[in-house]
Amino acid sequence: MTDLKNVGVTDVRNSGSCCSTDGSCHSGGAADSQGGAVTTVYKVSGMTCGHCEGAVSQEISALDGVTAVTADARTGEVTVASTTPLDEEAVRAAVDEAGYQLVGTA
Repeated sequence: MTDLKNVGVTDVRNSGSCCSTDGSCHSGGAADSQGGAVTTVYKVSGMTCGHCEGAVSQEISALDGVTAVTADARTGEVTVASTTPLDEEAVRAAVDEAGYQLVGTA
């Protein structure tokens, strides 16, 4: 899998969904979910493709203590591995920065 910390992802914050109206995707990818002492699954609304997964994964990956992120647009779930429990408001802010909405934990 691709390490999204080292890959550029198009800024989708102000454009809503990164997908076209017909549901086609511009690019794809999500970070691996491995390692970390704490695993939390979050529900995120608005993801429709691999590019969406990558945007959310990149923002959450930037949080302190995060060791891995896997976003799944099909289920709307984002699995986050971290060294310690994450502050939900920090996760909410990261998801918002990516242009999506954190619904809560799954």
